[in-house]
Amino acid sequence: MHMNKTLLALSIGLIASVGIKAQTRDTSNRTFHLGEVVIKGYHDTLRADKLNGSTISKFNRLDVSHALNLLSGITLSAVGPRNESAVNVRGFDLRQVPIYLDGMPLYVPYDGYVDLARYTTFNLAQIQVAKGYSSVLYGPNAEGGAINLITRKPANHFEANVVAGWLSGGYRLNTNIGGRVDKFYYQVSASQLKQNWFPLSKDFVATRTENGRHRDNSYRNDVGVSGKVGFTPTENQEYAVGYSYQRGKKGTPVYTGTDTQNSLFKNPRYWKWPNWDTQSLYFLSNNKLDSHNIIKTRWYYNTFKNELDSYDDATYTNITRPYAFRSLYNDYTLGASAIFENTSVQNNNFSIAAHYKKDVHKEYNVGEPSRRSADNNLTFGLEDTYQLTHKLKANAGISLMSRTSDGAEQYNSTTKLVSDLPYNSNIAWNLQGLLQYDLNASNVISVSVARKTRFATIKDRYSYRLGTAIPNPDLKAENALNYDLTYRGNIAGKLSVTASGFYSKINNSIQTVNNVTTDAVTGTRLAQVQNVGKAEYYGFEAGLGYQLLSNLRADANYTHLIRNNLSAPAIFFTDVPRDKVFASVEYRPIAKLYLLASEEYNSKRFSTSYGTQAGSFYLTNAKAHIELMKGFSLEGGVNNVFDRNYQLVEGFPEMGRNYFANLTFNY
Repeated sequence: MHMNKTLLALSIGLIASVGIKAQTRDTSNRTFHLGEVVIKGYHDTLRADKLNGSTISKFNRLDVSHALNLLSGITLSAVGPRNESAVNVRGFDLRQVPIYLDGMPLYVPYDGYVDLARYTTFNLAQIQVAKGYSSVLYGPNAEGGAINLITRKPANHFEANVVAGWLSGGYRLNTNIGGRVDKFYYQVSASQLKQNWFPLSKDFVATRTENGRHRDNSYRNDVGVSGKVGFTPTENQEYAVGYSYQRGKKGTPVYTGTDTQNSLFKNPRYWKWPNWDTQSLYFLSNNKLDSHNIIKTRWYYNTFKNELDSYDDATYTNITRPYAFRSLYNDYTLGASAIFENTSVQNNNFSIAAHYKKDVHKEYNVGEPSRRSADNNLTFGLEDTYQLTHKLKANAGISLMSRTSDGAEQYNSTTKLVSDLPYNSNIAWNLQGLLQYDLNASNVISVSVARKTRFATIKDRYSYRLGTAIPNPDLKAENALNYDLTYRGNIAGKLSVTASGFYSKINNSIQTVNNVTTDAVTGTRLAQVQNVGKAEYYGFEAGLGYQLLSNLRADANYTHLIRNNLSAPAIFFTDVPRDKVFASVEYRPIAKLYLLASEEYNSKRFSTSYGTQAGSFYLTNAKAHIELMKGFSLEGGVNNVFDRNYQLVEGFPEMGRNYFANLTFNY
């Protein structure tokens, strides 16, 4: 409650204190370039898919996963039993497409995932997405690409952005303040996104675990505070120290589906997460030694702490039954990277990088001793871009990754003892190449091939999966061979076009193999995660944008994706639809008013490996935005206008019709 009042007072106070001098200004695209990771070309960059903060705000996307869903090749997914939000990039999940904040990896040390619903978009200037072909300068595990969340950097002596908003079941508050003082700059952000519930569609039919209207146990409360201080002693040097704190609380709505094979049908989970907290402290530097040589460094320390409480029943009061527990994680990551860039060869840009990352996972259930697992990761990479002709350039990259276990422990609930699991190590390599041809200043075509890898996570190697599996410490890295052909262009200054065809062949895929052995005591058939999988992902994506009139614009993108499980065709890949369409129309009847409508279509998708599906759906959203007095604007909108009852995961219905309104101030 104290934090809520503090954020509200900060928002109102800032509006009151500087409102007299306010000017209308877009503060969403102040990009912190020191946090970027890009493939450097000669005088420019290659392969940059960007989602600007202004676009994210325009579509009122409050968290990272829903923002990314605006792009082609990316589909929104959910982990229903954990109430987590995620995305897939051309079929690859977040273990294979890591998330970064200003170039620092954010993924959880234990399983490689991250709940993107916990990361709001309020302090972001830009999101960069690499699909299939990503710079080796990112570091390890970018098998299917990389996603980098880039925060704000002030452009003026003083600037501020404040939003106070209402949404169905809750509210949002966020403030960004920044400025430049001589050779220093600072940026501070604070936000809260709180919902006590979200509304279900009126078409939802009540079940034994959900009566409808307001989704039970669907609350969330995410508070974030971040800031950075930068120093630019000369035009060739920049240093920045940053800090980010995210405190989250959430419930997990109960399964409401009809799949009798799903264990949740007979045994519902009554889960709450009183803590989902992360902290990051980092230092970034950029030193231009002379006209041809640059050294960049990153140093970071991240912590991840959460608590999962599993209750006896829907009253959420007692934790006494055998399946009930209180589980706590206390993880941290310590890492550093250094990049040396050289341009002494004419028309050439060469980079060499070294990355170190230590992942430590500690967990225990209340009443049990803590056990620790850890990995050391070391990666070396080389990348080079050469301008072959005036219009043709080539890029190539190679990296070597090493992962070494730094201890792993298990707990025996019968003997009450903690014991060591076997140590292990793994080495993997990545190799890639790209050609880009500039047809003219506005039209570009590129072709690329990349062999990329990702290591097995601590969970992959050591988890007993609640007594249904046995560990496999010697799991090796899986790898993918990613091919891509892309065209990007602009015709007559009005029609923008992007089109890509892609194919990925995955080998040594990390998959669960059932019935590997039988527990001698309980008779339970046990599974094991093994390197047995072979798969292929292929498809195409296209995007169009057209300025129909001076005050009317239309945009659309389409993704078609096929995923085949070559090693086990009877086991289905989950969470990704074959077809996805997103389209929007923006109309400005007067200079200070715009109306925005969007439509999204997702075809059906598998929710389980044995064939349960979540059906196809359409979503319609609408919004109106008007500028008031200088610096102030007001907007309101409706999501899921037609109140459709839809699911991303079978048994976990999404929001029905919901509303929002925001008052924004920019200085």
